Amino acid sequence: MQRGYKSILSFVVALVVVLMPLVAEAQTSSLNAYSPYSMYGPGELLTPGNVQMRSMGGVGIGMRNAGQINTLNPAATSILPRKSFIFDVSLDGTHYRNSQPKFDAAGVESGKPKKTVYNTGNIHNISLAFPLAKSVGAMFSVSPYSSVGYKMSITDSNDNNWADIGRVVYGYMGEGDITEVKAAIGWAPWRKLSIGVAAKYFWGNIDRTYSTTIANVITGTGNYAATKGVDRYRVNNFKLQAGVQWGIIANDKRTLTLGATYDLGGSLNPKEQSYVYTDNTINTIQGVPVRNDMQTLKLQVPHQFGVGIFYVDRTIAWGVDYNYSAWGSDNDSYGENSNAADVAVAYTNTQSLKVGFEITPKRTDVRSYFNRMSYRVGARMGNYYQTFAGENLNQLAITAGLGLPVKLWGTSSLNIGFEYGRISSAATTQLKGMKVGLVTQNYYKISIGFSLFSADTSDYWFVRQKYD
Repeated sequence: MQRGYKSILSFVVALVVVLMPLVAEAQTSSLNAYSPYSMYGPGELLTPGNVQMRSMGGVGIGMRNAGQINTLNPAATSILPRKSFIFDVSLDGTHYRNSQPKFDAAGVESGKPKKTVYNTGNIHNISLAFPLAKSVGAMFSVSPYSSVGYKMSITDSNDNNWADIGRVVYGYMGEGDITEVKAAIGWAPWRKLSIGVAAKYFWGNIDRTYSTTIANVITGTGNYAATKGVDRYRVNNFKLQAGVQWGIIANDKRTLTLGATYDLGGSLNPKEQSYVYTDNTINTIQGVPVRNDMQTLKLQVPHQFGVGIFYVDRTIAWGVDYNYSAWGSDNDSYGENSNAADVAVAYTNTQSLKVGFEITPKRTDVRSYFNRMSYRVGARMGNYYQTFAGENLNQLAITAGLGLPVKLWGTSSLNIGFEYGRISSAATTQLKGMKVGLVTQNYYKISIGFSLFSADTSDYWFVRQKYD
């Protein structure tokens, strides 16, 4: 390995080490999601992958590209050419619009729906890939796995409490994230077959806060006080992933690759710390849930199976992925929970389908920059991993993106992605004799990523200098 390669690789590794604490600090906040559906479990699950993959609906299990990091399938790292490396970083900004229909006492929809609007922004991923030996490659990545962000309040409608105490307001707020750090190795024992394994380390904090506030106290005795409780979950655990890719077609003109992955799920074994505040007094309770609906709430990740196919030639690329996640199968810890309004929440197995397409008119056209650009579209659909009052939620996302080639530092690119998503259900439920509709969440996301690819076949990074 030449001195130039060592210097560049050392610089990038040092940069990742410096940025990792910043990513962790940025992700231990509610800046990755704002959704009432993140009130339970690990929260809202974020779509994995770099901007290129997410612009194509999130496909990538079968993707095998020597110039792009594949964080979905560890087997893909075996394709990296010798004396090369890839560095990728991306940022996300999301605009959330949540709405819930209102119904009168007769169960007829009336008035304008309740709406909330929120903007978030954060780092999505930092990843690095490089070869270890012939047909052997390694990949490291840091990315958010899930995020919790919600804030709501309920006013007690009990007439006796209004008469005896005053207006009682119950508040519920949550924030936090779980971050995934992945280290993967891929090996191609034969030309068309590649296998890989990855170790995934999950860490993060999730705070779920609830409060009882007495407004307009009418007793005048001082016997009633405001109360606030906080349940903090500290996640710190390892999981494994295995992957395989098979080249159905593999030549200089085109490739067609079939891929599959399996993620080992299970409990994240969070350490719970609970606090109770009464006015200015704090009582610490170790290991005892403050609220009954938290007793069976355990943070886990599911056993997950995925299969995908990906085609590439000199102009187009397309892929299809299917994922099955066993959130609820034979898992006692995912029993029903109740939230503040006594709506039953249960975990359910999920299925998702992702499709994506990319076209690059002519990569080597020196006269037209637009012909060297990549144009991407995709879609993703499936069901949410929780049910509310027995009702399923549907998920849909439509994506698009651009890849802007950058001459600096070899074959590199600036990537821009756009995504519109929706979580919704037309179903309604009964709550204390009243008809209630589920929240519809719409979001608009823009992602910006930079991918740096360098190899001795495309630039002068690794040419030994004659003079120091």
